Amino acid sequence: MPVFQIHHVTKYNYNRPVKESVNQLRIYPVASDQQEILQHEVNITTDPELFFFLDYWGNRCADFSLLAAHTSLIIDSRVVVRTIGKESVPIVESTRDELQQIVASDFHLLELSRPEEILATKALQQILTSLDCEHKTVMQIVEACSGYIFSEFKYIKGITNIETTVDEILEHRSGVCQDFAHVLLQLLRSMGIPSRYVSGYICPNKNGMRGEGATHAWVEAYIPQLGWVGIDPTNNVWVTTHHIKLAVGRDFNACSPIKGTFKGLAKQTLSVYVSVGYEDGHVFEELNDVQMQITESVKEAERIAAEEAAQQQQ
Repeated sequence: MPVFQIHHVTKYNYNRPVKESVNQLRIYPVASDQQEILQHEVNITTDPELFFFLDYWGNRCADFSLLAAHTSLIIDSRVVVRTIGKESVPIVESTRDELQQIVASDFHLLELSRPEEILATKALQQILTSLDCEHKTVMQIVEACSGYIFSEFKYIKGITNIETTVDEILEHRSGVCQDFAHVLLQLLRSMGIPSRYVSGYICPNKNGMRGEGATHAWVEAYIPQLGWVGIDPTNNVWVTTHHIKLAVGRDFNACSPIKGTFKGLAKQTLSVYVSVGYEDGHVFEELNDVQMQITESVKEAERIAAEEAAQQQQ
């Protein structure tokens, strides 16, 4: 049963003081029969009070606020997790007919089996037709869809962001883990298979996997006789003991580790550092400077700053 030490630092910097920052966290690993939380410490700038709750999807969340003016916000999470799941996923022969009977009487599963409305329905259907899923079991369909994304889509960092749509991903057939997860969700739901987005971390293993030492995303599909089972299309593997789950939801927006808002005309920058240490001392780490969308308030802040600078020079 491997033990992983995860250090996750999110840092916001503002070019002008901001205030009344209101934030929500989903950085608390799920305690389940697959993973055991041995230790978890979260430190936040000015040590605000945290208000914990469970959201609609059952994720443990926390709200906090920073009322006073500040030019930076740092959220530092350190967690030690032992994975206690099985090294492999058992094979079952459940059919789509069996699944449909279960879904028909479960609103939650029904909600997660409804695909998004997209423009590229023809392209999506061509993929499903090529996979010839009509006589496959539910498990085989999930494997086939994941395998298709792994082999036909290129793993390229920096060409997509959290706003990238499924239509855009299907068009250029490349992206990163969150993009592949969203495409897999669309494929599975189009086949009537309930599925949900999962956020978390991918941890080192002897074979090496794309995305190690970073925040990661994959999909859980509902399979009769097994329940919710994770599959990682970025690496085309069933999720076992090398994935740490933080949150689940319909898509990324429901699972975002940190999100919030603030008052003030300021331009913000965001950097995310993640390190994942294995019990043998091997550490994977990654630092990302995240591209932030320019809003009208940011443009206005830049205009005001330019005017103030010009006045000081007169």
